[in-house]
Amino acid sequence: MFLDPESLAPFFAGTYFPKTPRYQMPSFIDLMLRIDETFRSKREALAEQNGKLLKLMRQLDLEAPEEGASLRDEALLAAAWQQLREQYDEQEGGFGRAPKFPMPATLDRVLRHWAYTQQAGKRERQALDLVMTTLTKMARGGIYDHLGGGFCRYATDRAWMIPHFEKMLYDNGQLLSVYADALTISPDPLFEGAVRETAGWLLREMRHPDGAFLAALDADSEGEEGKFYLWRRERIKRLLSEDEYLVAATLYGIDKPANFERHWNLHRRDAWRSVVERLSLEPDQAAALLASAKEKLFNERAKRVRPGLDDKILTGWNAMAIKGLAKAAAALDEPAWLDEATRAADFIRAELWRDGVLFATWKAGAAKHPGYLDDYANLIDALVTLLEARWRDEDAAFAVALADQVIDRFMDEERGGFFFTGEGHEQLIARPKPSLDDAQPPGNGVIAQALARLGNLFGNAGYLEAASRTLDWARGGMEKYPAGHCSLLTALEAQHYPPELVILRGQPDDLAQWRKALVGGFRPWRQVVAIPHGARRIPAHLPALAPLKTVAYVCSGLSCSLPIDSVERLQLVLDGQ
Repeated sequence: MFLDPESLAPFFAGTYFPKTPRYQMPSFIDLMLRIDETFRSKREALAEQNGKLLKLMRQLDLEAPEEGASLRDEALLAAAWQQLREQYDEQEGGFGRAPKFPMPATLDRVLRHWAYTQQAGKRERQALDLVMTTLTKMARGGIYDHLGGGFCRYATDRAWMIPHFEKMLYDNGQLLSVYADALTISPDPLFEGAVRETAGWLLREMRHPDGAFLAALDADSEGEEGKFYLWRRERIKRLLSEDEYLVAATLYGIDKPANFERHWNLHRRDAWRSVVERLSLEPDQAAALLASAKEKLFNERAKRVRPGLDDKILTGWNAMAIKGLAKAAAALDEPAWLDEATRAADFIRAELWRDGVLFATWKAGAAKHPGYLDDYANLIDALVTLLEARWRDEDAAFAVALADQVIDRFMDEERGGFFFTGEGHEQLIARPKPSLDDAQPPGNGVIAQALARLGNLFGNAGYLEAASRTLDWARGGMEKYPAGHCSLLTALEAQHYPPELVILRGQPDDLAQWRKALVGGFRPWRQVVAIPHGARRIPAHLPALAPLKTVAYVCSGLSCSLPIDSVERLQLVLDGQ
């Protein structure tokens, strides 16, 4: 990006220029000489162009919202589903052709659409099929690391076979959340394996010794993309026994032609059950052979030169991993994962939260750069998820402090919504307010969801109002392109349909039993929080004194029911009886 040194307006940009002329592109040195000549000889034309560009950029995110809504909420949500259905690849799953990205926020939107329509008595089976098919294709595909766990950034082909081999923390944190939600609908060995192996990869290879998670693994090793992950058939044959090879080759397509530059990138060509039946093996025998084959291949691969590691700690990306691990821990009853998610949250609070300011990045003992909207939004969202999994006063206090700061420093008081940069950040040529989904969800979509959840929990009308005004500001954009605003539509859906907030109070052992009875299945409208005796950070709309026995409160808006003293009675209340 070439900038005017006075206005800082960009006047020329590009993504790649070779060192020497090739591919019908000039060399970078030739390019710089031309840029210099143009800048010196056409200053007035460039200044005029820059003025128009700056004016346009400053208008893009500051346009007033359209007066009123032209679509009812139900129609807007249905329009998003219709657009996403049209973009869906029915044959291979996912959206569009190639390259193909996981799009976790979009899958989350469709899964929630299915759940809410089910609750309303409608049948949208196609929405559930879309999500389950896409998750299956990804977990079988080459975008997934079948030996070490974790998903790569995207697939270069329509069938998810060949990835760009980079592994990002934010992708894997989000995908843990989506796969965990899918597992609450029905058990699935493929999904469970992907969750367990991905969590294992995070804890084995991406964890800082003090608890937080590192940013990414490079695609390259020894100067070649994917070299760490690729195999030659003969090498696999030498490493495995005959029976192990038969199972692995049939499952991963090693008996088929090479799929990446005369090498094999492992991917499941078929369902595991079909492979076992085709080989006429007993399920337990086949599972043991596959496990031993994977262990041998993993150990051999570990001897290779590893891809480069981006070892900085990013607050927003860690928040996605914290949320994903917490949801996976709940879905598969793995309290150790919840412990690790809590350790990461403690690290951020200790190292990246200074005097009421959240910092965006940490490395070698130094926190740098005041955090952006995405850092605050994702961290609040993660902390609320932790509170729902296991109540801690310090997490509650941290979430409230962050929410107060993001409203104070980032909110657009005049129009609603939140700026990407806060008060005190450097002044940019424009101050954007992100609303569109990309590989990561936009800060406004996440903060609208997080503030609503936190506001309902603590009965804070200010948080609920800030979330509502964000949706009002973004309404025009949502109606113009519903499918591009999945995160904001999820916040809108949660606002449109009354949430079920159930707050449990009692002894830890009793709370665990009550909670287990309430969280089965996928009910995105239900928020269950278990606050043990001895907790000090109690929502203000609950009695300050802890009850003598375990009770539940069903809350709506800023008020809660009288205490309910049995699970059976609570179920009747939630069922509307």
